[in-house]
Amino acid sequence: VQLQASGGGLVQAGGSLRLSCTDSRRTSSNNGMAWFRQAPGNEREFVAGISWRGGTTIYADSVKGRFTISRDSAKNTVYLQMNVLEPEDTAVYSCAVARSAVASRDVRDYRYWGQGTQVTVSS
Repeated sequence: VQLQASGGGLVQAGGSLRLSCTDSRRTSSNNGMAWFRQAPGNEREFVAGISWRGGTTIYADSVKGRFTISRDSAKNTVYLQMNVLEPEDTAVYSCAVARSAVASRDVRDYRYWGQGTQVTVSS
């Protein structure tokens, strides 16, 4: 699996970004996928996850109502639409492929990871 994340950048608080993660080897089509983030000095934390068919989504409480995860199976791509961004959202965002068809909040349930894209939110 080769996961390529993109869409990060610098944005002011209250702004929006959309992240994309493409599985170029097309091996995640039957697996859940998720976005995690890691800020300097912090542990990696779960952001949002989606089941293999896209019917079930889960979110961290800190982003619920602001972020939306979706996937386009035909393009082998998962998206993270981030609205009303806050400085606390600043981190490197990475996508991951789950070991099963569903997503979870536990980092141990993921087998493949992308390199990540930097998101910086200024106040």
